[in-house]
Amino acid sequence: MKVAVIPNLDKYGSAEVVDKLGVMLKNEGIQAFLPENIAGENFEHLPEDLLYKTADIIITIGGDGTIIRYAKRAAMDNKPVLGINAGRVGYLANIEQNELSLISKLKTDGYFVEKRMMLSVRVCENGRTVGEYNALNDAVITSGFISRIIDISVFLGKDSISYRADGLIISTPTGSTAYSMSAGGPIIDPLAECMCITPICSHSLSAKPILLGADNTIKLKAYSRKRTDIYLTVDGRKVCAVKPFTDIYIRKSRQFVKLIRLNDRSFYKTLSNKFKDGRSM
Repeated sequence: MKVAVIPNLDKYGSAEVVDKLGVMLKNEGIQAFLPENIAGENFEHLPEDLLYKTADIIITIGGDGTIIRYAKRAAMDNKPVLGINAGRVGYLANIEQNELSLISKLKTDGYFVEKRMMLSVRVCENGRTVGEYNALNDAVITSGFISRIIDISVFLGKDSISYRADGLIISTPTGSTAYSMSAGGPIIDPLAECMCITPICSHSLSAKPILLGADNTIKLKAYSRKRTDIYLTVDGRKVCAVKPFTDIYIRKSRQFVKLIRLNDRSFYKTLSNKFKDGRSM
């Protein structure tokens, strides 16, 4: 078995986890790799792109943002990802830094893999495709200024819905516990296949989140009556400006992310732990 470890060394404790993993993987007889720009004993080194093609499993160390970045890249080579939490919330990470002993399950196949839906986001200007992206969490249209309302049209086949709001979130079930939840959207089982439309600070009291089946294609258009700048953000990264002639098409991606689970802690138990609300699940 070959394992690639890709850490975010800006996160507290990540360097120590790398050192511990190097020893543990060597003791298990697992060949381990690091990116060539990161030093570490008990590892071989490769350029980052080659890590995904060489390794059977990708281990990331960091917060949800780190896991999203590397999991989307791993999906291109159909490789599963194990997340070790070094962030604050860590919904996507399966194990904490004090659970590294579970790594031994990798060699004995004592784990299972969850498939997470992604969104395909295509940006067109005057009918020409100018950008294509995959989103594990969400695609978001927002104003470039705080509290500047924009007009957003959502087209579903022959039907349309209009919003006046600070922005609009189209999220996956995985992304339902991220920005969408903060904006009042529902929490969705991450293994479900659907899309959620959540308005951000809508100017209408009747504007509520809408759940759509995964077989839908959503077309978005947005403009500002006050000529406010509008942007499209994919998984927290600003990817383009949105103009009146910009069309954004969102549908279920053909690719999906594979997340490794080493323990039997359910999504709902994780929610309870993260919320720290004292409920037993």
